[in-house]
Amino acid sequence: MSIEAKFLHLQEIQNLLAPYHYLYCVDLEATCDEVGESESPRPLAVLPDQMETIVIGLVVIGIETLEIVDEFKCFVRPQINPILTDFCKQLTSIQQADVDSAGTYVEVGK
Repeated sequence: MSIEAKFLHLQEIQNLLAPYHYLYCVDLEATCDEVGESESPRPLAVLPDQMETIVIGLVVIGIETLEIVDEFKCFVRPQINPILTDFCKQLTSIQQADVDSAGTYVEVGK
């Protein structure tokens, strides 16, 4: 992409954001599993269609200053596969105790 095209693209983004004061950046973490290359073949403990949200994170950024205005983080207790896999804990740095003491998705959403 040429410099002129990048500049026009940035101008379009700036025009799009002009009426707003804040950006909300949402981050969701979910249960997961993967068989490592050094592991013996095994079935996945968490299938892709069984993944559940285990963290809801939100950062509010002021558009003019690009500084963080507010933050929110809430753990969620999974119901289908309540025990986090070693892969999930290593990938997300979330510990079992974090989700064990959390509310369910329905409870957190209230």
